[in-house]
Amino acid sequence: MQFKLYHTDQKSDARAGTITTDHGEINTPIFMPVGTIGTVKGVHQAELKEQVKAQIILGNTYHLYLRPGMETMEAAGGLHKFMNWNGPILTDSGGYQVFSLAHRRKITEEGATFASHIDGSRHLFSPESSLGIQRSIGADIVMAFDECPPYPSTRKYAEDSMHLTHRWLERCVAFMNETQPKYGHSQALFPIVQGSSFDDLRTKSCEFIAGQDQPGNAIGGLSVGEPIEDMYRISKLCCDVLPKDKPRYLMGVGTPANIIECIGRGVDMFDCVLPSRNARHGMLYTREGIINITNARWRNNFSLIDERADGAPTSQAHTKAYLHHLFRVNELLGPQLSTLHNLAFYLALVREAREHILQGDFAEWKMEVLPGLEQKL
Repeated sequence: MQFKLYHTDQKSDARAGTITTDHGEINTPIFMPVGTIGTVKGVHQAELKEQVKAQIILGNTYHLYLRPGMETMEAAGGLHKFMNWNGPILTDSGGYQVFSLAHRRKITEEGATFASHIDGSRHLFSPESSLGIQRSIGADIVMAFDECPPYPSTRKYAEDSMHLTHRWLERCVAFMNETQPKYGHSQALFPIVQGSSFDDLRTKSCEFIAGQDQPGNAIGGLSVGEPIEDMYRISKLCCDVLPKDKPRYLMGVGTPANIIECIGRGVDMFDCVLPSRNARHGMLYTREGIINITNARWRNNFSLIDERADGAPTSQAHTKAYLHHLFRVNELLGPQLSTLHNLAFYLALVREAREHILQGDFAEWKMEVLPGLEQKL
């Protein structure tokens, strides 16, 4: 994997670059749709490529390990072939899912033992097994196995957890050096910064991770309940310390406004379930504001979903009244079209951000678009 940085905004830390993988190029800043179990829920792969204009998608190590399992995954030739997606894929490590199973898991030096949410069976994720699973999945970018501390955490817990994540990272790096990809394309390891909301721990974690000299770096442990100001402060702090010549990935963030703010702080890559999950409940993101399409006020509103959206298929073809009707009658097409709209909107937004970074007026553009992105209609 290679990363080329083209331009950094003069009035902010926003960056425009390109990541090159064996499955194609990714123009940054980029948003990555989440395809948890081999699918971005309700969206066909052709729609992801042609209408959403996704350049990279995510797969979930925990869920794919449980179903369909690695025997099936390897027999298929990896996730790219299994789901018929020829673009880049990033897999998480399973660490966040283990974190979310707090009542079903036990963390030791070896790794995390957890009970399956499906049948209660017991499993162990270690740095080696997590990376082994990601080798079998065949993602272009794989994540180091880490512990994600809850918010709030005591300083002692956050520090102990950070050091555990660092020790696990050394094992991840060793495993990647000692093993080979399974399907003929390269895989890049991204370490993950931890340290909860403590600035000095975050700085130490960034310095440790930078010292591992991996192809890219990730900022984890945010969007777990901390105040929004903490997210922005820590993102900026980490971007100031992490290497400038490698992509920076902020995990699990966030709303359109969150993404624009964090692009301005130096983040290159984002993922979040919000655009697809909220779409299934009738929440649509637009340049003018956030719409709850199930509200009766949209019943006879025949304007397009988003008059200013760039490339969003539903914006060009369907009205608010039609989407309202589909949700009201529980038609499956409603959540599907809403998901397409939201994902296309996110991708259009980061493309527009990139254009303004390259033009040199990102900071002014950000101030212009933020008010509309944050208001509810």
